[in-house]
Amino acid sequence: MSDRPGATGTPRDRAATASLTVWIYDSALGAAAGEVRLKNLRDRAALRVHDAITVSWMPGVHEPRIGHLRRETSAVAARSVLGGLVELLLRSASDAAAGIPALAQQLRGTGIDQLFLEEIVAQLHPETSALFVLSSHADLDQVRPVVERGLARGDVVLMHAQLPGEAPAVLRAAVRDLQARAGRRDFR
Repeated sequence: MSDRPGATGTPRDRAATASLTVWIYDSALGAAAGEVRLKNLRDRAALRVHDAITVSWMPGVHEPRIGHLRRETSAVAARSVLGGLVELLLRSASDAAAGIPALAQQLRGTGIDQLFLEEIVAQLHPETSALFVLSSHADLDQVRPVVERGLARGDVVLMHAQLPGEAPAVLRAAVRDLQARAGRRDFR
């Protein structure tokens, strides 16, 4: 019995709680491969993807390129809650002593804490890439083997934050507020 059409497993096999998963790859193109695996999981209804972006930091470039999973334009990524979060995180990282703690304070109640943000910043640098995924309703029987295969390769670091009940809405509001304060009006 499934909890929605096309889904497998029983409702109790599915993790309905939203989570933020960050896959940080040791190459600038690693996230592209992760994106293919994520699309495959989504197409099999193994999880519900609410938002997903890739961050690719090519060698010799001063800042990474942020792309949205569904569309490869920077404009779409800028309207994405995760695209906005990554932009804010990268901006905050330039003043790590004050920026990241302040960002973490604004994200209070989302399940994303200062240590999580600091770890992302420490792992994401030139010649790396990342896949950020905001998801829920994961069929663990389908998702677990993909995660285990990815980790077994040894070229990726997996970071995960469980988000409490209304955290996605709180996260969206916090990012929108922070972007407005920073003078960005394009977040929807």
